[in-house]
Amino acid sequence: MLKRLFDIVTSSIVLLIGFPFFLLIGFLIAIDSKGGVFFKQIRVGKGNKDFGIYKFRTMHPDSESKGQITVGGRDPRITRVGYWLRRFKIDEFPQLINVWKGDMSIVGPRPEVRKYVDLYNEEQMRVLSVRPGLTDFASIEYINENDLLEKSDNPDKTYIEEIMPNKLKLNLKYIDNQSFLLDLKLIGRTIGKLFKN
Repeated sequence: MLKRLFDIVTSSIVLLIGFPFFLLIGFLIAIDSKGGVFFKQIRVGKGNKDFGIYKFRTMHPDSESKGQITVGGRDPRITRVGYWLRRFKIDEFPQLINVWKGDMSIVGPRPEVRKYVDLYNEEQMRVLSVRPGLTDFASIEYINENDLLEKSDNPDKTYIEEIMPNKLKLNLKYIDNQSFLLDLKLIGRTIGKLFKN
């Protein structure tokens, strides 16, 4: 109950205070490239149920048909404004709507697309026992995941065989040790990492 109350209060405050800033971002996205301001993608949440995750659009329309993994900060599918939104993780802010709705939490395992969830083993499926979140151990450890994939000859294979298993181990570490105090520490570490990035 405390975690959910924290999620509702925090997401409400940030969404209200940040509204003028979000309007400015929407305007910049609209004048930079064709397409909507928001991007909605189906991810897998608690209980293995699909939900639509919200982000500011950072790619040209129909880019997802060319692959669901972003490779490097200069992926040609990424727009000029999108590059900066991604660099500072600003594109993630609309997910606070998902937090407010109850699809997600502030802290929890990052939600994955169905394509990769279908590859989970029984132990890894435990990550679907909690609400997915904006950040956790894996999000902090792999904050520059796109740069790692850029160095790979086969990004999809590298993600499936190397990065995803390590992220899931960190997701499970969070689940096995979760507490409100740990959530606060992870939020602090995430903010610190973003300013250093």
